[in-house]
Amino acid sequence: MTKPEPVFALIDCNSFYASCERVFRPDLAKTPIVVLSNNDGCVIARSYDAKPFVKMGAPYFQIKDHLRRNGVVAFSSNYALYGDMSERVMTIIESMVPALEVYSIDEAFADLTGIPGDLTAFGRQIRASIYKRTGIPVGVGIARTKTLAKLANHTAKRLLAKTGGVVDICDPFNRDWTLRNTDVGEVWGVGKRMKAHLEAMGIKSAMDLAKADPWTLRQKFSVVIEKTARELAGTPCLELGEADPPKQEICCSRMFGNRLTTIEPIKEAVATYTQRAAEKLRAQNSLCKKIRVSIRTGMFNPEEAKYANGALVELPYPTNDVRLMTKAATEAVNRLFRPGFKYSKAEVLLMDLRQPGEFTDDLFAHSQPVEAEKVMNVLDEINAKWGRGTLRAASVPAAPGWAMRRDLMSQSFTTKVDQLWTVKCN
Repeated sequence: MTKPEPVFALIDCNSFYASCERVFRPDLAKTPIVVLSNNDGCVIARSYDAKPFVKMGAPYFQIKDHLRRNGVVAFSSNYALYGDMSERVMTIIESMVPALEVYSIDEAFADLTGIPGDLTAFGRQIRASIYKRTGIPVGVGIARTKTLAKLANHTAKRLLAKTGGVVDICDPFNRDWTLRNTDVGEVWGVGKRMKAHLEAMGIKSAMDLAKADPWTLRQKFSVVIEKTARELAGTPCLELGEADPPKQEICCSRMFGNRLTTIEPIKEAVATYTQRAAEKLRAQNSLCKKIRVSIRTGMFNPEEAKYANGALVELPYPTNDVRLMTKAATEAVNRLFRPGFKYSKAEVLLMDLRQPGEFTDDLFAHSQPVEAEKVMNVLDEINAKWGRGTLRAASVPAAPGWAMRRDLMSQSFTTKVDQLWTVKCN
């Protein structure tokens, strides 16, 4: 029996952050939207109709009057909402396809190999189901390789009025048309520098890259570009990804909402960041042996005194116990803090991470008590059921005064009972 040719789909949410905001604000369906970074610093996401008015990365304090004059509505980043909506979208897709690789918060690769019938119609079914159940619009690109699926998805969005948000380029004619009409800079994995190098070789379109000699590309650039060219030519080199390997370092770093001049709120911030980092540590089933804590002032105001310092803390044994980690991290702040400065940021970096059983200490070295592991399991179960921060260390405040500025944040419509969407009937 002949093995069916592989088929991949790339499902990508359109202007995801802005789309999440619109789900619960139908009055903004035709209003341009931008989403801001931490502390309402700069633009990190734009709805399609906002792009003519603002560039990505533009500082909000410089453009807020311009946005207001042009009717563009700004939102602070609401990561709890975006994360929950992402999970809902991915769950819907997973229920409809044989296998799924979640590539980022707003896109996923699906395996459509062996699915009978019209794949374009199936793509429209996925798109309609996601929109009906979440309100999030998506684009679907279908092809024989992951790189071509990414390209098909780009075409589906670029020609939305003609494609209806779904493009299938498994057919060689459709594939070649797409390759000829796509700039090489739009190919997945080709950045600005690589585009310049390729154009210098006469490779200006995706079709040019697909026809280029893969071995020459490998020698001149890297195996990554070689695989990209082979994938564009229709040879699968990238399989549906398995789970990412555990991270070797975990960092939690934030700017404060205002300058801090005393040690106690800095300790609160470090305790909060340690708690978040420890959650990520336990999520990948790792243990930590070292923590680096650092604090610093603002570095760009010429009128403010500058100071930055960090300290490395060796834990008594590999652990994921947030109580032990918080105690060690906050004690490090005592060594770092210097009075007379205005502090703007703290960072907690978990280092020397291993899986249980990978540490090879001597026979008499201490190890994490079984009771601590049980306590951490209960902590995570409660927070998973009732929301992050329901159960936390006493040193972590519920509503800190130093928290990031998010003056324009929408409600947590899907993750907090007291902020559920309400509909008023006349």
